[in-house]
Amino acid sequence: MVAGAVTSGCVRASVVDAMQYGFRPFVLSDCVGDRAIGPHDANLFDMAQKYAAVMPRDEALEILGAL
Repeated sequence: MVAGAVTSGCVRASVVDAMQYGFRPFVLSDCVGDRAIGPHDANLFDMAQKYAAVMPRDEALEILGAL
């Protein structure tokens, strides 16, 4: 699970690093942020298409609870 700031910087870099090590990270969409909404939304979209499962925190916790 990935949370933090900045979506277009550290968050994205952490997600790409995780993928390179063979992990499929969860990005908690309501637990990340950026300086502006445009880069934030664009990077969430891009990560969801290529690198991560992007979802709100409660949805991720529900999925993990079901395991």
